[in-house]
Amino acid sequence: LAYFLEDSGARLFVCDAAKLAGLTPVAGGAGAKIIALSGEGSLVAAAAGKPDHFDVVERREDDLAAILYTSGTTGRSKGAMLTQRNLLSNALTLCDYWQFSDGDVLLHALPVFHTHGLFVATNVTLAAGSAMIFLPKFDLDAIFEHLPRATAMMGVPTFYTRLLDDARLTRDAVSHMRLFVSGSAPLLAETHIDFEARTGHRILERYGMTETNMNTSNPYDGERRPGTVGFPLPGVELKITDPSSGETLADGEIGQIEVRGPNVFAGYWKMPEKTAEELRADGFFITGDLGLIDDKGYVNIVGRNKDLIISGGYNIYPKEIELLLDEQPGVLESAVVGVPHPDFGETVVGVLVAAPGQAPDCAAIMERVGKSLARFKHPRKLVVVDTLPRNTMGKVQKNVLREQYQSLFK
Repeated sequence: LAYFLEDSGARLFVCDAAKLAGLTPVAGGAGAKIIALSGEGSLVAAAAGKPDHFDVVERREDDLAAILYTSGTTGRSKGAMLTQRNLLSNALTLCDYWQFSDGDVLLHALPVFHTHGLFVATNVTLAAGSAMIFLPKFDLDAIFEHLPRATAMMGVPTFYTRLLDDARLTRDAVSHMRLFVSGSAPLLAETHIDFEARTGHRILERYGMTETNMNTSNPYDGERRPGTVGFPLPGVELKITDPSSGETLADGEIGQIEVRGPNVFAGYWKMPEKTAEELRADGFFITGDLGLIDDKGYVNIVGRNKDLIISGGYNIYPKEIELLLDEQPGVLESAVVGVPHPDFGETVVGVLVAAPGQAPDCAAIMERVGKSLARFKHPRKLVVVDTLPRNTMGKVQKNVLREQYQSLFK
């Protein structure tokens, strides 16, 4: 918190009343005023004394609306400068694309420190004139209590896997629902299929990030393809490029994803060098994600550029191996990382989570997977763990796994 306050130059810090005493020195150290969200002298109390109507404050479309910080899993968090145009254009596009209206009620249980909960869910609701049921966190009892009043829900993959584990999730329980959206982390095709079989609803998966809000989405009307994130949103340009040359690649070829549009941020706060590295002069933003465009035009995310494994000079994309591992008997899910190897530079390690009550046969899995992969892609080691490390949005923290297993072949 001290870093965010000091780096942003924030002058006002609003916090939970229960944490006011502990955070007061942090705010003071950054030169910020601190007030609680509720209670005496709070933001809510101050607002209660104000008139219901006020003069609109004029803002230009290129004025900053927010500085939202990236997760910073591999280094210092970067503040993405988002303009009024960035936020408004994305909210209006999603209202239209996902057909939100003033008749909708969004069940919101996402954290609001992330673009999904803060800007996508909240701004779309405001722009459409919809209503919102705002929960402090994802709690199954609370979800099922409020579900009858909702028409839409936005979540991360763990929301949907937890719902599937609950017997209360039935077709009748969600028959009135219009839309389930998932993002912030990849949704397994198995989860797509299981959710549709159980509820009759096909989850709509989309793709976005802190610097751009939403870039692509599966269609509201039309085929929602498991394992893909759909098409570029109206007004958003997307291309797949060679990471070395920047040249645009043909459909079906894997490369880095670049996007351009009114949703793309203005740059990183107080980091001009980093901005120049990732935001091209022509407006295309280098997302750091690897992907391809399939024969139907759907965008497929293969992984992060930093997760690419280079073994003996060959490029290895972890997702290809993970999809095979996830299909194996006794495996609930997997993550593939590259670790140092004395001969190959890097080699492949597969980290498996056992399905409940099962014990994966690693030797048999290695043999089966080996038949479907080129030799240089074979995992050199399989490790079984209870759970995969994830951040608060449900993304697997591969940097943690790389660090944990970096000495396997030393």
